[in-house]
Amino acid sequence: MARVLFINAGSEGHVNPTIGVVQELISRGEEVVYFTIEAFRERVEKTGATVRTFDDQKFLKAFLSGGRNYLLERVNGLLRTADIVIPSVLEQINGEHFDYIIHDSMFGCGRLLAQILEIPSINSCTSFAQTKASFDKMLEHLSKEIPAKLLNAVYDEFQHLAEMVEKKYHVEIHSPYEVFCNPAPLTIVYTTREFQPSGEAFDQTYKFVGPSISSRLSHENFDLTEIKGKSLIYISLGTVFNQAMDFYKLCFKALGNTDYTVVMSVGKKTKISDLGEIPKNFIVKNYVPQMEVLKYSQLFITHGGMNSTNEGLYYGVPLIVIPQSADQPIIAEQVVNIGAGIQLEMQSLTANQLREAVDHVLNEPAFHQAVAKIRESFQKVSGYRQAVDEIFKFQSRLY
Repeated sequence: MARVLFINAGSEGHVNPTIGVVQELISRGEEVVYFTIEAFRERVEKTGATVRTFDDQKFLKAFLSGGRNYLLERVNGLLRTADIVIPSVLEQINGEHFDYIIHDSMFGCGRLLAQILEIPSINSCTSFAQTKASFDKMLEHLSKEIPAKLLNAVYDEFQHLAEMVEKKYHVEIHSPYEVFCNPAPLTIVYTTREFQPSGEAFDQTYKFVGPSISSRLSHENFDLTEIKGKSLIYISLGTVFNQAMDFYKLCFKALGNTDYTVVMSVGKKTKISDLGEIPKNFIVKNYVPQMEVLKYSQLFITHGGMNSTNEGLYYGVPLIVIPQSADQPIIAEQVVNIGAGIQLEMQSLTANQLREAVDHVLNEPAFHQAVAKIRESFQKVSGYRQAVDEIFKFQSRLY
């Protein structure tokens, strides 16, 4: 039995794919100590892992203090989290031995901790993977949007922060790519090469295991019998950027009193009573058991988060993607590229546009054919089980 240190400070989209991985590791005899923020304690503890936390408010404050407008500012924000994550982790594991570390591809200073602890590292990549070449190309392209004076200041700050972290923790930082993507000798990617942009560009240290679909908490307030056998549309903007009252009302206008049954998840912070009169063909909830609903859906209107996109395609559901932030525009673009759906822009969206898009996607066979093809690639692999197979193969080569 090996002892595994798991580092993951991210959001739902970063944590959820790892739940099945941790359960599988433990079922095969590994002991897992999982560092995250308090909000995910219960979810991770249910896997059987030992959960330890660090201060999420200090972490978020440090990350945001780097700036949000440009990619390199976000890199600097990640460097600023080092003084929150690293001392907390080192203090809480003082005197303990770990055989290897699994860390998130972005949050948690995983590559730095692997260097400090001098143990083998595995990268848990919950979005599309990036090579150094693709990241550098993207950074160069995005940097052209920054005024030269500001770009120099942001890059100087990166150099300053990197030097501070190197000196304080005796680690090496060679590039923004290492901070943003946390490369490791093994990278687990929760999609397939078929869906990954430029999938052929990745060598065998990247293992594309497919979506990590595992059971989640059941919620008794949703009656699945209401949706079985219906022409079902499911709408969700995910768990972060979902306070979108105008959008929800636009959905009522576009799809209310039609022959479609529409399930809409509006998030915990939206008061359903503030939405006004709800059309009779809508079922509106603060929380929806997404994977269960997708099994019965003919169309998924989504923000395009990686988890939601993977889950929709896994269950063979065409997508209308309305990206909000982060990597969602890139994911939306890839959905369009493979023909599995279309992209709409929230800022200019009208009820007529949405209704026309719904009718188009539902009635055009090409979308369903493309989704069937990518679904086949997803179901050929075994997600979290394959991830653990690859982790064990990696381990066996170390000894």
